[in-house]
Amino acid sequence: MDIRTALLQAQALLEDAKVSVPRLTAEVLLAHATGHDRTWLYAHSDEELREVWWIHYGRYLHERVKGKPTQYITGRQEFFGHEFRVTPAVLIPRPETEHVVEAVLERAAGASAFVDIGTGSGAIGISLALGTKARVIATDISTTALQVAAGNARRLRADVNFLACDLGSAIAAEAFDIVVSNPPYVPANDSATIQLEVREYEPEIALYGGADGLDIYRRLIPEGMRLLRPSGWLVMEIGYAIAGSVSALLSGWDDTEIICDLAGLPRVAVARKPAGG
Repeated sequence: MDIRTALLQAQALLEDAKVSVPRLTAEVLLAHATGHDRTWLYAHSDEELREVWWIHYGRYLHERVKGKPTQYITGRQEFFGHEFRVTPAVLIPRPETEHVVEAVLERAAGASAFVDIGTGSGAIGISLALGTKARVIATDISTTALQVAAGNARRLRADVNFLACDLGSAIAAEAFDIVVSNPPYVPANDSATIQLEVREYEPEIALYGGADGLDIYRRLIPEGMRLLRPSGWLVMEIGYAIAGSVSALLSGWDDTEIICDLAGLPRVAVARKPAGG
């Protein structure tokens, strides 16, 4: 079977399984199986599949049809212009989270120290380290996630220090100009309604924020007040349904703002610690 035919058959299989973007998924998985990129596939569409390629491709397609996310099959996800390695120990970085990085960079003038709380794959903290000259510390309660993040930092040559702790409990007070986080915010009561790929494969500790999705925010916002220097910024990703509740939790902060994503949905909450705080 040649590459063109293999892609067409895989596309049909994925369409029948109601996998989103079936053609792109077929190409990404075949590129991974062959060890080449998608451009190579098009340039060699008449080339016969080697047996080892077909074996790997078949396994990847089977995993994807069963619901395993493409990123966990390939072990890769692009974020903010960089390729990150991902495993089931970490949440898959989403394009929407790039708005968090952008919000930080817009407030980073003069900042010398950032902390990324609940770093997961390291996508936010590493992107900030590569985009600024600030000192970056990243924390996570999962040591397995920190191993993934540290590997990404080494691979991308990002200067980030990683700490295993609950939120910022291992860090001194008033040490940072910006505290940033993408905390778990899916209400546990909504678990049955989220996509199978997310529900069955991504780490629960990085997804669910208690019954109403606000458990971590109730702890993170006071922690941000403790960690930030006066006039420092707290930047957090939020779920669109909890924007009002998060805003209420930010009572007492200055310059609070909810930033929407490209779809017009609330995505980022920002607030400044009072100058005399």
